[in-house]
Amino acid sequence: MDIKGTCIASTIDEHGPVYVYQTKKNLILSFDGKIYQSCIKLNNINGLSLAYTQAMMAALFFIPHLKTAMIMGLGAGSIAKSLYHAFPALTIHTVEYRKAVADMAIKYFEVPVSERLFIHIDDAANYMKNTQIKTDVIFSDLYSSEGMESDQVKSSYLRDCKNALTFDGVLVLNICHTKVGQREAFDQLLEKEFAGKILSFIIEGGNKIVFAFNNKMPALSEDELFAKAHALQKLINVPMTRYAGLLFN
Repeated sequence: MDIKGTCIASTIDEHGPVYVYQTKKNLILSFDGKIYQSCIKLNNINGLSLAYTQAMMAALFFIPHLKTAMIMGLGAGSIAKSLYHAFPALTIHTVEYRKAVADMAIKYFEVPVSERLFIHIDDAANYMKNTQIKTDVIFSDLYSSEGMESDQVKSSYLRDCKNALTFDGVLVLNICHTKVGQREAFDQLLEKEFAGKILSFIIEGGNKIVFAFNNKMPALSEDELFAKAHALQKLINVPMTRYAGLLFN
């Protein structure tokens, strides 16, 4: 089904087209004119509109001192912008394979050009293999018009992500549209690399949000978790108590 809206911009690179659509309420990034790659609300351009992006922010419950974040897959920059505006001292590194996508994100989705927000044009697996940066959280959301990128479910990529985390760092992954048996195989890879230091929940729509911890499982009580959720909720205007509740189901 085609996206209902007006195409206000499009470009094409060696990987295919990139479209920007506008509706009465939203701006939408798409690679095929059918599936939302990213979406922002016109009346909340720095907010998180899609449920899976909101859910991924639950990783912040577990980070004592947030100084650095990495985002694998910039898209329209929703997560990057939310973090950038909520945490004024935070340094953010984003990795986007397609320069055309990054250009659209800056021009149409108001991703800031800033000394606190770096956009690296690179393959995510290659970047993680070679980076010397240590980060408190990695948001991994690697998708194309054909679905989830295979790199996101490879041991080498998961291991490189783990090596790039700080002592208390967290890797959070958005897993959806997996093929038959792929999710089970991925669970086994995660267990191999993170050895019992994993939390996850499934949100409406079927996305599985996975939190993998570098050092040890967090020892937060339910009261502590919900206190963090309420505080984060005020910062990013997202119902984070909903996701705190999913962690205790």
